[in-house]
Amino acid sequence: MAGNTAFMIAGAGLAGAKAAETLRAEGFDGPVVLLGDERERPYERPPLSKGYLMGTSELEGIYAHPPHWYAEHDVELRLGTTVTGIDPAGHTVALDDGSRHGYAKLLLTTGSAPLPLPVPGADFGGVHYLRRLADSDALKETFRAATRIVVIGGGWIGLETTAAARAAGVEVTLLEMAELPLLRVLGREVAQVFAALHTDHGVTLRCGVRVAEITGTDGRADGVRLADGTRIPADAVVVGVGIAPCSGLAEVAGLDVDNGVLVDAQLRSSHPDIHAAGDVANAFHPLLGRHLRVEHWANALHQPQTAARAMLGQDVSYDRLPYFFTDQYDLGMEYTGHVEPDGYDQVVFRGNPEAREFIAFWLADGRVLAGMNVNIWDVTDPIRALVTSGRRIDPGRLADTSVPLADLLDAPGTAA
Repeated sequence: MAGNTAFMIAGAGLAGAKAAETLRAEGFDGPVVLLGDERERPYERPPLSKGYLMGTSELEGIYAHPPHWYAEHDVELRLGTTVTGIDPAGHTVALDDGSRHGYAKLLLTTGSAPLPLPVPGADFGGVHYLRRLADSDALKETFRAATRIVVIGGGWIGLETTAAARAAGVEVTLLEMAELPLLRVLGREVAQVFAALHTDHGVTLRCGVRVAEITGTDGRADGVRLADGTRIPADAVVVGVGIAPCSGLAEVAGLDVDNGVLVDAQLRSSHPDIHAAGDVANAFHPLLGRHLRVEHWANALHQPQTAARAMLGQDVSYDRLPYFFTDQYDLGMEYTGHVEPDGYDQVVFRGNPEAREFIAFWLADGRVLAGMNVNIWDVTDPIRALVTSGRRIDPGRLADTSVPLADLLDAPGTAA
């Protein structure tokens, strides 16, 4: 492996692959080493709970690059390799084979891992998490064989997995601790849309419940018991109760860690030669004026490009608004911006929520914090402009579909 002139990337997912791509695109001709603990070359994760899981997209479409790309661009891709330690002072990393290798710059793109469900029976066979390609393959097989499943957790992974299971003809009971799925993320007004979407597609939705245990026979899950004693039989159980950043390496190495690796707007950690990007990075966002850790595909796609340029000494900062999307049944949506739970005072709907064709805007003091377009397309740019402007927008005009979004910033009644 290359020595201490190398730019090393720990984590060979989409973020790591995009960082390597950017280093080469920016003209860096030194050694680039990309280390990943999976045996698969870098791939994108959204298809694992969407098209690939449903069988509507092919395996080859999930990969970040063709197999020959790494050799052609002189990127040393080492799969099945785990980084076990970092010595920031010595500029070295330790690997699981016992070797130690030097670097000039290090980028951490170690991602995140599913939170385990802390109840008895969580280690039974037939209990599934969804993070890696092998997990998605296992779920596809489960959906072919199962009649009924229980999904624990009403976040994005839980809802997308539920939609895929229903498309495969599987009966689904979805369990959520909060009053509604996505309540913390979207607030009550919009969370109700997703609750209705799933019940309209035959999902048994049980909110405000707690799981006491996963029941099983001969070491294999056969149901879920709730805290009130109710038992829900199932052929398999899917757990989607959140993810945590894989920041243990950084913490042991003495880097500043708080809900991920703390980095500045240049994605530089508390050590000047170590950067972080993607799920693991808790980055200062210049526009929002705070640190933010984003767990979505767009962040893994774009943030490493800034990190790579910063590693090359360029004067850059990451200021893109958070963006994510989902596809469930006949509903497709895009979300642009960021809203803290209870961080807004008004939701304005533009269009028809009942028909699931609308844009929802979250406002605070008349300013648009985020917008979500549902089954309405090609509006991300004007939504982004409304958010980044920081200007007060007349809610009545915002809701008026006869007023083009692009005209709102120039409309009478818009105040700075």
